[in-house]
Amino acid sequence: MTVTVLGAGSWGTALAILLARNGHPVRLAGRERDEVEAMRQARENLRYLPGFAFPDGLEVAWDGEPLPECGVWIVAVPSNAVREVMPFLTGAAPRAILVSKGLEPGSAKLAAEVAAEVRPDADVAVLSGPNLAVEVARKIPTVAVAAARSLESAREVALLFNCGTFRVYLSDDVRGVELAGALKNVLAIGAGISDGLGFGDNTKGALLARGLREMTRLGVAMGARVETFMGVAGVGDLFATAASSLSRNYRVGRSLGEGRSLADALEAIGQVAEGVPTSAAAVLLGRRHAVETPIFETIHLVIHGQLTPMQGVAKLMENIPKPEGFPTNG
Repeated sequence: MTVTVLGAGSWGTALAILLARNGHPVRLAGRERDEVEAMRQARENLRYLPGFAFPDGLEVAWDGEPLPECGVWIVAVPSNAVREVMPFLTGAAPRAILVSKGLEPGSAKLAAEVAAEVRPDADVAVLSGPNLAVEVARKIPTVAVAAARSLESAREVALLFNCGTFRVYLSDDVRGVELAGALKNVLAIGAGISDGLGFGDNTKGALLARGLREMTRLGVAMGARVETFMGVAGVGDLFATAASSLSRNYRVGRSLGEGRSLADALEAIGQVAEGVPTSAAAVLLGRRHAVETPIFETIHLVIHGQLTPMQGVAKLMENIPKPEGFPTNG
């Protein structure tokens, strides 16, 4: 099946390599013409995923030119660009797999909601999980979750990606899988802040446990299922992102905890850290759905310089303890 991957960052490139290794003809579409030409010449993505040669069957395209029809479109751009690239999908009722892990800035909409607004004719699925791009390219065993309106549609996504090192589970909880993938990035920044301050695993474990509780309750209030957040797309992705130096969001948080500015932290990683804009969207969703999110709110304030990291810790430690568990609010 011919596949076009929109977005030539590290994640889009890793998925293009994986799909080409699986024997699919793949077109990797990048935004910058100079970078596209560089990838064509080098046969690898020297900027975002160096050291991994493109397999035979992987071609590079510039998305400034009309893209021909294909069997499946992989939308691997940052969440703030999903609305912009959905019109690039050619053909009637195109099949699209969204792999962005964030919420649209301003509206706080999920990528699937944005896609449905722009291309209501598209057959949309999402793919998410503990998937660090470098590890996927290295063929390190990895799993993910494909979510679609039907399990049969999710199974078709899984068949596209499944191989000896990448296995895909199935779900029809599209909202839950997307929310888990987006919200865990904010918590990963919080985990990095904790480590940057020099705190131990006790602190980070508590932060992530309470943060998981907040994002699960928010998800349930929005119609998602608890078990989604307890599975690969939730706990699995949270653990990988909040504990790995390969995670952009973790590295941003660590830099903030060590006293660097947000601008310096983002410049150092050279790519989008979805948790930064998603922090504001998470706070907005919490208020919209009447769910208390003190950890997300505090991380948001620290990210944007309204609290120092130590002031954020003090703020959370002063909160009155509430009942543990998911049914109650707070």
